Amino acid sequence: MDTPLDTQAYDGVRHTAPRALATEAVHAGRDDLARQGLHAPPIDLSTTYPSYDSRGEAARIDAFATTGAEPDGPPVYGRLGNPTVARFETALARLEGTEASVAFASGMAALSAVLLVRASMGLRHVVAVRPLYGCSDHLLTAGLLGSEVTWTDPAGIAEALRPDTGLVMVESPANPTLAELDLRAVAHACGSVPLLADNTFATPVLQRPAEHGARLVLHSATKYLGGHGDVMAGVVACDEEFAGRLRQVRFATGGVLHPLAGYLLLRGLSTLPVRVRAASANAAELVRRLAADPRVARVHYPRIGGAMIAFEVHGDPHEVIAGVRLITPAVSLGSVDTLIQHPASISHRIVDADDRRGAGVSDRLLRMSVGLEDVEDLWSDLDGALQRSVSGAGNCATSHNQPAAAARP
Repeated sequence: MDTPLDTQAYDGVRHTAPRALATEAVHAGRDDLARQGLHAPPIDLSTTYPSYDSRGEAARIDAFATTGAEPDGPPVYGRLGNPTVARFETALARLEGTEASVAFASGMAALSAVLLVRASMGLRHVVAVRPLYGCSDHLLTAGLLGSEVTWTDPAGIAEALRPDTGLVMVESPANPTLAELDLRAVAHACGSVPLLADNTFATPVLQRPAEHGARLVLHSATKYLGGHGDVMAGVVACDEEFAGRLRQVRFATGGVLHPLAGYLLLRGLSTLPVRVRAASANAAELVRRLAADPRVARVHYPRIGGAMIAFEVHGDPHEVIAGVRLITPAVSLGSVDTLIQHPASISHRIVDADDRRGAGVSDRLLRMSVGLEDVEDLWSDLDGALQRSVSGAGNCATSHNQPAAAARP
């Protein structure tokens, strides 16, 4: 999807026409470089900045304390903001079609900041739809930040709202089942309560939740936005008012993103559309083959596509994990290489077993993040691992190496 984006309202740079997503991915956050005689974005590693105008500094700090707006003029201190990180924030907001975004040291730090913002307003109740990423589920269920959660299905959101409800949280496609929600219908059910949509799996290449009514868009930027398995970060795309509150929480709690991580994320965004589309093509081909394979009980793949696959096996899923050689058995996702993991053992282990299974995360479910390798090499590796999973059970299922019919939903 390469829908043109209206970028004229952002960063003070006037563009003669809206720019497509692929163009924004390359240029957003870099619009001032040519005027400075630069081509690559600089990395600002300073933790503090000199100023001989202490009265002016006091006024800027007062302004930040009041609204959370980024201080005008030169930077003040690394916990208030960093120029390199700000470039990434500008770019991600442009890709998601929001006024602003605020980056954090991890996706969980970003979600925690959202919950703290709402709690500071006396709105501690959260309505959420399972499945969510396992640690998100745990953070809400355990009430570690004083929040109280009501779990419901999409049809029950409106009824679950209370006067102290501060947030509705969903993930679509969901981790790890890839279940999809009608975000526009969910946003309507929320009324005036902010909807937070975790868009980690889809990325703005496949879906922009703000266009469907979500006020907050969450990313574990560790995944596709970084794209190479070498940076940990989180980010919330939102309107400027909410961004100001998030900056205040970030300043107070210290969950800041390191400038080098901000640089790597900005670089990662430049290839995001190309990576997502190429990996999605690989995933779609693997889905076709898995869907017709007698060793596979069920395949989960979202209508919007993407590079994530979930599938349930008839044999032992642990043997599949043990049997791969090219594919890496590891948590996380969204990297250039293919990863596979068993959610019930790792990413969603922290979720109560009954809740986990009730959300569709069966003990035979495997989640695979498809990368950029040759698809035939990936299938050869997966085929061998699947055969290992059934051989121990005496299953005589034959190996299937030819393309198969379209996957079941």
